[in-house]
Amino acid sequence: MDEKGFKVSVLASGSSGNVLYIETPKKRILVDAGLAGKKIISLFSEINRNPSSLDAILITHEHSDHIKGVGVLARKFQLDVYANEDTWKVIEGKVGKLESAQKHIFKMGEVKTFGDIDVESFGVSHDAISPQCYIFHKDGKTFVMLTDTGYVSDHMRRLIDNADVYLIESNHDVQMLRMGSYSWDLKQRILGDKGHLSNEDSAKAMADCLGDKTKRIYLGHLSQGNNLKELARMTMENTLKELGGVNKMVRIYDTYAKCATEIFKV
Repeated sequence: MDEKGFKVSVLASGSSGNVLYIETPKKRILVDAGLAGKKIISLFSEINRNPSSLDAILITHEHSDHIKGVGVLARKFQLDVYANEDTWKVIEGKVGKLESAQKHIFKMGEVKTFGDIDVESFGVSHDAISPQCYIFHKDGKTFVMLTDTGYVSDHMRRLIDNADVYLIESNHDVQMLRMGSYSWDLKQRILGDKGHLSNEDSAKAMADCLGDKTKRIYLGHLSQGNNLKELARMTMENTLKELGGVNKMVRIYDTYAKCATEIFKV
């Protein structure tokens, strides 16, 4: 493997479950494990990787679509699991028994080094106890994972500015959500400051943040009932043309609820 940069695959992204895979010459990391362990293991065959090579799982927050398979994978492959202290308090009873040596604190706003890659955590706005996302840095290359947030603050924008690759939430189309079958309370939750980014909000955030380095944007965490891939992509493309002011082509990629994206190099 080329020692420079690192590789990524979005193994699954959507309301039903979220799993992100990061690979360097020295480390193999998952962010979240929100599908059944057996399903996550099967997804590794799609990218020609073996889950037994994993080293760690980083957790964003306690919702089941992010932690469903954590316990199974951690026990089966003896993985280290990282979350902030508040999140650990609410997931310990949900992920089953883990050895104390497997459980680690990853404070919000901290940078940790995993072998040959630096990982930076940052807080987001979601209806969880202490949700955080992650930025990966190696050899001058940066990958930003930003999902499950009701809005993108100025602080977040400064942190994620001009990354090489983004995985950003594009959860719903506002009109589809408002006209859809969800209860009024659920609609208000999703649309609120601690809910999820709409296609429009996601696109505006990217228009503010992407820069000369940026080459790829992956649209993640799409709602199955309140969005369409084509609509999310069109909103992003049109907004970047109108507001982006980018001098080169930035490619937009889909992610999938139950199958992996092609592994790519950052």
